[in-house]
Amino acid sequence: MRKILFVWLSMLIGLHAVAQSNQNIIGKWKTIDDETGDAKSIVEVFQKADGKYYGKISKLLVKPENDKCIQCKDDRKNQPLLGLEIIRGITKKGDEFSGGTITDPKNGKTYKCTITREGNKLLVRGYVGFSLIGRTQTWQLAN
Repeated sequence: MRKILFVWLSMLIGLHAVAQSNQNIIGKWKTIDDETGDAKSIVEVFQKADGKYYGKISKLLVKPENDKCIQCKDDRKNQPLLGLEIIRGITKKGDEFSGGTITDPKNGKTYKCTITREGNKLLVRGYVGFSLIGRTQTWQLAN
């Protein structure tokens, strides 16, 4: 009886841990270019004291044309790509994270952003206006 109870409790704890990890986007993620399929960088997603989620480039996997965000139009203009905060102000809403922005350092454009976690993958969608007009990248857990 003890063995059955132990197995049952272990399974319950394991399922809870999986459910919790699927609801969390904090960690290091390998960005995959949706056009080429190539891994480009590692982005570290973290939560600030304001309760919102942010993401910065922590490692470049491909040498960029320029190591600064020369196309950025805000406080990130001419800032180094390494350490650049590309995700800002995301909040958790149910199973989705949204309400913030993502900046493409290649063209300097900032888009509205939604993030959904599916196992060890993040579906990161940048869009203008309505979420129908945009593109989605699949990022892979790196840590």
